[in-house]
Parts: sequence; structure tokens; C-alpha cells
Amino acid sequence: MSTEELAVSPDTRRVIAGRYQVGELLGRGGMSDVHKGVDSRLGRTVAIKLLKPQLATDPAFRTRFRQEAQAAARMAHPTIVRVFDAGEDTVRDANGNEVQAPFIIMEYVDGAPLDELIARGQIDPVHAMRITEGILTALEYSHRAGVVHRDIKPANVMITRQGQVKVMDFGIARAITETSASLSHTTAILGTANYFSPEQAKGEQVDARTDLYSTGVVLFEMLTGRPPFSGETPVAVAYQHISEIPVKPSSINPRVSPALDVVMRKALQKDRFERYQTAGEFRADLETAAQGKVPRAPKHPDHSDALFGPPPAQVSKAESTFRQLADDGQLVRTQSRPPALWIITGIILVMALLAALLVWVWEHNPSDVINGSSVKVPSVESDSLAQAQSAIKDAHLKIVVEYESSADVPKGAVTRTDPSAGFVTTRNTPVTVWVSTGSPTINVPDVTSMTDKDAQAALTQKGFKVGYVHEQDDQSKPAGTVLSTDPAAGTAAHKGDTINLTESNGLVQVPDVTTKSVQDAQAILNGLGLDVQPPQGDKSCAVQAGTPVSKQSVVGDQPQGASITIYYCLGNGH
Repeated sequence: MSTEELAVSPDTRRVIAGRYQVGELLGRGGMSDVHKGVDSRLGRTVAIKLLKPQLATDPAFRTRFRQEAQAAARMAHPTIVRVFDAGEDTVRDANGNEVQAPFIIMEYVDGAPLDELIARGQIDPVHAMRITEGILTALEYSHRAGVVHRDIKPANVMITRQGQVKVMDFGIARAITETSASLSHTTAILGTANYFSPEQAKGEQVDARTDLYSTGVVLFEMLTGRPPFSGETPVAVAYQHISEIPVKPSSINPRVSPALDVVMRKALQKDRFERYQTAGEFRADLETAAQGKVPRAPKHPDHSDALFGPPPAQVSKAESTFRQLADDGQLVRTQSRPPALWIITGIILVMALLAALLVWVWEHNPSDVINGSSVKVPSVESDSLAQAQSAIKDAHLKIVVEYESSADVPKGAVTRTDPSAGFVTTRNTPVTVWVSTGSPTINVPDVTSMTDKDAQAALTQKGFKVGYVHEQDDQSKPAGTVLSTDPAAGTAAHKGDTINLTESNGLVQVPDVTTKSVQDAQAILNGLGLDVQPPQGDKSCAVQAGTPVSKQSVVGDQPQGASITIYYCLGNGH
């Protein structure tokens, strides 16, 4: 067996570094195996990642591996799998030769990798956004620490049994890809081509925005059940990351909202300066989309941050990278003319030059009309429909009007346009203008018979405000129970509207039943839920026809079920 085919045996009797007992195999990848283990010194369960021994044959890898492991070990965050230890363990290959096998001791996560969850089918958009927010939280922390992951993919994201997101393998991809050892394992590395950024596919320098593109790919796969690009070979997939535009996730999964489509479109931009610039910016737009609102394009931050490099050079490392593939026999030319990659690269460069020229012209021409045939979409957000129609007509564009609800933009004002303001296009291009219909309407929930506390919580959860509370006598509902709402249950109202409550005060209005017959008085008082005692004779008055009530023990507001006695004229001497 060659060094290339080595694999560490999952021998549960094996002990690494004199303290880590190797246990059951948890997973196997192209470059490593992961085992459950026990740190005998501290008595805790750990995860042991055993990298392929052939990696350690490269001195540059061993140096880079130690540096990246030390950097990863310094990161302590709830969304990042901790690295406790790293080093090399001596093992024997099939020929009996001693070789060094790199290892990493990590926090053991009781859960499942994200790729296993995706394999079960599409993930609900709400849950997919929550998982993505966890990934972005981890990246925000690592990017601030100056660490770029470089290999964000579902297999490197763990979901605990409690639903917490944890990202692992920070820095390990860099240790592999930035050493000469990686050149002999190109196929294994390209196994993650589904999640490559365009700059990775072209062999250019990567930065924090590379991780954000890969995170966008992971979100796309969670929403649709498949990556945005696929092909028969990793190289074919890499081509697509450079040149192809992915479909809208909503065209595959109807549960994906238009707002989330907008987030995906920005996350998967080919030009790193056009996609999200920070994990915080990405997460903020996800939170906006989760509320059903379409994110607005923020101004990009200064690109002088240490994690960001200058815009990509016109000549990248793509040629040398793919020549290496050809030399290894993994990309074979079948004709004498240049392969498709160079044609694609040339087209991209020409397009980039044209785009740069167009931007230059736009910045030096303040008019909405760029030239005789090119025009710029005017900014009409928050304008009235009439104002927007006039501005778009003056820009020699056609207007298409759509309506949508908005909690932020007043009714009748423009919420957004597509293409957005500043976009350069040709004359007579249709511009869709969305006009606000006001805050979205929802039906007032039925909170009758609820307690005051529960009713207010239910109304607040729906986005309503609770106004005044009016108390009213009621013969059966306990004090503090809601009797009705204003507006009534089922009425259409806007979020933020005030709902007034009428509640029981626990009292009953006892009427004056004197002069009524004893039989009629008893019927009235029993109907009010009162505890009516047997009628008593009143010796202070003479017997009268019809046996009218002469007096009663209580009258007016009384507690529900109060006891009451009525009296009738009995006459003196009886």
C-alpha cells in the first residue's frame, strides 16, 4: 500500500500523546478521520481528528499546521468548536515504516453535522436562516481575530441536540491549501468545490468575503436541498462558480420569500466587492428578511480593513492552478486551441474592464442619462407614485407598478425599485416600482374568556398595542377575564394599532325587586347567579294581594354569587 493510500486504523486501544484514548469512528473525509475519544488526564470526552499521514511528509505543511492549530486554539466562542491540542503521532504504514500522523484534539459536540440534516431534505427557511446566523456569528468572531476559515461547508458545521450551531476546522484548510503537500492532493481538496468562491476557483488570494460566499452556498443548499452548481467533475463546478448565475432559491422551494431571494443574490455575487463585506452585514440582512422585509442596499465599508485585499488583479493564479491539474492528468486537453477556461477567463476580464469603464463614466456624469442609449435608474424611494412616474419617464425608462405592504414606508410612497437606483441600463427598459399599501393588516385575535395577562400577551405578540381597560359587571366571568375587545375579534387591523379591552370586575348589579311578587323576584335574582335564600315574612307590614316583596337584604354592586334574602308582608300577629 502506498503512502497515498494510508488510513489510520480505528483501533480503540490506541492512545495518542500518552493521554487521548481513541474511540469509535464518528466520520471520515477525504483528508481526515474523526473519532470520539477520552482525555484520560482531564476525564473529558473529546473529538480526535486524525489527518492523513502523507500530509506530514511535507515540512511546510507541518509548520503551517502548527501555526494554524495555535491560531484556532486561541478562539473561544460558543459558536466555534474549541481546539484543545494538536500535534503528530507516530504510526506504522503497511510496510512497517514509521510515519507521522497529524492529529487535532477538539471539543466533542453531541449532535449531527449539517450535511446529514440537508441529506434528509430541504430545511425550513426559518430554521435555515437561524443556522446561517449561527455560522455568521462564528465568522464574525474569527474574522475580527484575523482568521479566515476558507472551507465553510455543511460537513464543517455541527448542530447540537439543543439546536446550537458550532463551526469547526478553522485554519486547517489554509494549512492544507497553502503548502506544497496540497499539490499532490488536488482532487481531495476540490472535493469541496461545491462551496468554492469564485476567487478560490481562479486561484486568487482569499479573504473574509470568501467565507461569506461559501456561507451563501450553504444557505442555498439548506433552502433547496442541493448546491447552486453541480457537475461531473470538481473542475466543472469551479468553472460555474466563476461564470454561471445561480437560479433563485424560490424557483426550487416556493417557501423561500422574495426577501430571502434578494439576500441570496447578494451573498453569491461573483465580485467580492459586490457581495456582503462583513458577517455582521450579512446577518443583519437575514434578520430583515426574516421579518418579511426586503433588505436595502447599505453603503459598503472601507475596504482598507486588514482582512480585505485590493480588488482582484486582472491576471490571477487560475492559469497556474489549472495547468497543474493538466500536468497531473486530471484536466486533459483534447484540442490544440486554448481550453474553455482561458476563453471564460478572457470573457470575464473583458466584462470587468467594460464594467469599470461604465462605473467611471457614471461617476463622471451626474445626469441620469449616461449617453445616447444608456441611462441610470433614478432614486425614487419614499417618493409618491406620481413623482416616481415623472422621474422614470424623464430618465427614458418604462415603469411597471406593483404594490406591497410596508410597516416603514407610508401608504402611497415607493418602497423600492428593480433594478435599484443607480443601476445603468438602456433606454425603455422596464423598471418595476413597488408602492406601499401601508402596514400589513391582520385580524384581531379572539382573546375573550382569557385572563388580562394572557390577553395582553396574545395581542402584543401579534404586533398590537393594548389601550385602556374598561371594567364591567358580569354575573359569571371571574374578575380580570376579558369580555370583549374594541375593535372586535376578527376585525382587520394594522400592526401597531391600539386594542381596548372590556373585562369583568367580578361584581353583579343587584336590582331593586321590591313591589315585585316573590316568584318574579326569585326568578330575576336566580338569573343573576345570586345565592337566593328562602323568602322571609315581614311583620312590619300587612298582608297584601299578590304577595309582593317588601324589602331585600342587599342591592347594587355585589360579588358574584352573593347571598340575598327577600321579604314579603306577613302582617302583625302572624
